[in-house]
Amino acid sequence: MDFVTIFDYIGTFAFAISGIRLAAAKKFDIFGAYVVGFVTAIGGGTLRDILLGITPFWMNQASYVIITAIALLFVILFRNTLVRLDNTFFIFDAIGIALFTVVGFEKSMGAGFPVWVNIIMGSITGAAGGMFRDIFINEVPLIFRKDIYAVACVLGGVVYYLCMLLGLGQILTQIIAALSVILIRVLSVHYGISLPSLNPPD
Repeated sequence: MDFVTIFDYIGTFAFAISGIRLAAAKKFDIFGAYVVGFVTAIGGGTLRDILLGITPFWMNQASYVIITAIALLFVILFRNTLVRLDNTFFIFDAIGIALFTVVGFEKSMGAGFPVWVNIIMGSITGAAGGMFRDIFINEVPLIFRKDIYAVACVLGGVVYYLCMLLGLGQILTQIIAALSVILIRVLSVHYGISLPSLNPPD
């Protein structure tokens, strides 16, 4: 199993938990929570693969369905602890978008697309699943709010490209790019950094 696949599986688990956690807060039943978790985990990658003109990744492997089921079981077993930890959703969501940004960048790069497309595909992979999750639970998607969310994915893609230009090894590049997304997301929330709202004219 290569490092990207490990990233993909961990990201799937983390994103599925973030979706299931929010679905539980909305009092969804077990099946509804599983659906939200699954869509959160595979939504960005599915959109990416459709845009790249290839079969969505999860349709070739049952592992993503199984990982989401494990995430559901994890939330059920540790639900009391997860509910007490108010930052649980944020932690798993930050990990998910970071790892998926790297996976999306590499998958696009492997398909032979230019750097700017790789950055966009990485951002879609990282951010779109959360957008679908928020729509499913009837919330305004984070990507459309002032939060530094999709922008963190874009910057993570840029960091990945810069690491390539510096000639860093693939695994080190992957780790640095993923950590940069997490760091940007954490710092922006901690210090209240956000994009300006587009206010309508008076």
